[in-house]
Amino acid sequence: MFRWPISVYYEDTDAGGVVYHSNYLNFFERARTEWLKSMGVKQTQLLADDIAFVVKKAELDFKVAARFEQNLFVQSAVIEMKKASLVFHQQLVDDAGLVYCEGQILVACVALSRMRPRAIPQNIAQEFKSGS
Repeated sequence: MFRWPISVYYEDTDAGGVVYHSNYLNFFERARTEWLKSMGVKQTQLLADDIAFVVKKAELDFKVAARFEQNLFVQSAVIEMKKASLVFHQQLVDDAGLVYCEGQILVACVALSRMRPRAIPQNIAQEFKSGS
């Protein structure tokens, strides 16, 4: 599992200071990006190599409203890996383990120039398999 800190900024909220629903997807995206960076993967290099990871499906379950100025964490785990796709289980939680939102995100690896599936690079697949 990978854990990444998130601070809720004013820009993440609606007029009532509650995190706007689509911003949970942004938090989850940031955590997946930071996970790749922690593995030494540079997305600029992936793009130069015609490789991109794109969200194909996202399913979210909103549990408790997150609010302005909260410090939370995104916990991410790969729960399924195929040749050209990954399914992440992600949760936005606080220090006590209270879950604010959780989701399953299906991410496909594609050849960017054609937007067609391609195999996940071996080094990245190996890092996810080893539980990096």
